[in-house]
Amino acid sequence: MGVTVLVRRGLTRFTTREIGRQTRHSFSFGDFYDPERVSFGPLVALNDDLLGTGAGYDAHPHSDVVLVTWVVTGELTHVDDSGAVLQPAGELAVIEAGSGITHSERAATGATRFVQMWLRPGTPGGAPTRRTTAPDLSGGSLVAVAGPGGLPLDVPGATLWFGDLRPGEPVAVPESPLVYLFVVTGALTRSSLAEPLAAGDAFEFRDEHGLTVTPAVPTQLLVWAFDS
Repeated sequence: MGVTVLVRRGLTRFTTREIGRQTRHSFSFGDFYDPERVSFGPLVALNDDLLGTGAGYDAHPHSDVVLVTWVVTGELTHVDDSGAVLQPAGELAVIEAGSGITHSERAATGATRFVQMWLRPGTPGGAPTRRTTAPDLSGGSLVAVAGPGGLPLDVPGATLWFGDLRPGEPVAVPESPLVYLFVVTGALTRSSLAEPLAAGDAFEFRDEHGLTVTPAVPTQLLVWAFDS
């Protein structure tokens, strides 16, 4: 059996920089290609963006991809054919691009950080949709925010979990054949799995069961669980 637990350190991610914008890529993207970091299950991109006020991405097209965007700090302006909407910190948006969309994304006011993930859809084509939710993460545990128990998600066998976790309180990792755990903010303590993980670091689990992680400080995690 191959390696079942991998640690992906944030400092090893490829970084692109433009005026007013920095993006750290967890997988091969654009001019960056790493044959060992092409995808994880249906997850093909996890981009961690930091934008200055008014900076961002001009109108650009997407089709046959599911875009999942979480705003960490600040506020993101999203503009598409239906108009402009603001996505504040703590809100999740799921866009199923289907047959095609054109949109732009810019920081509305102040520095804005957001994590955007791209996934292969279960059904190509179809009418584009955009759905949002502002999940209640006050309970100190992981909450299903997309897929079963959350927003509808056209990625078969996929569930996205988020949690604002308390220091020193162990949290069970969701049980699934493939699990991708990303530290959005904060840090995890040293464990039998690895040295401490900091913001921007990630675990990749394959066929691991009964695992827990423990925040060292107030920590926000996002966790993808895939059936295959």
